[in-house]
Amino acid sequence: EEQLVESGGGLVQAGGSLRLSCVASGFTLDDYAIGWFRQAPGKEREGVACISRSDGSTYYADSVKARLTITSDNARNTVYLQMNSLKPEDTAVNYCAAVWFKATLTLRPYAYWGKGTRVTVSS
Repeated sequence: EEQLVESGGGLVQAGGSLRLSCVASGFTLDDYAIGWFRQAPGKEREGVACISRSDGSTYYADSVKARLTITSDNARNTVYLQMNSLKPEDTAVNYCAAVWFKATLTLRPYAYWGKGTRVTVSS
């Protein structure tokens, strides 16, 4: 059973920080790239960051690059998204997803998805 489980969301004031976690079970992430996506109320889901498991390369959406950092802990089969200087417009459900080998911010290729963790940023 392949699963991705996100955690770390919650309510935070503007300017605060959160670290989201994505833990994989039932499979190893060694041959996958992991992406973080968010879906704000009334908006389509969009890619914000991804990391390649093969070489550690990272990619970010231009709108969030300065404030978000994606990292991985291979031994724990976990990927993190550090979110700093949060703004009300960052309010969204955040999902992690796995795609074989090549990292991309496009949703379609991703094979496995978590159920999401909600981030709410108050002003």
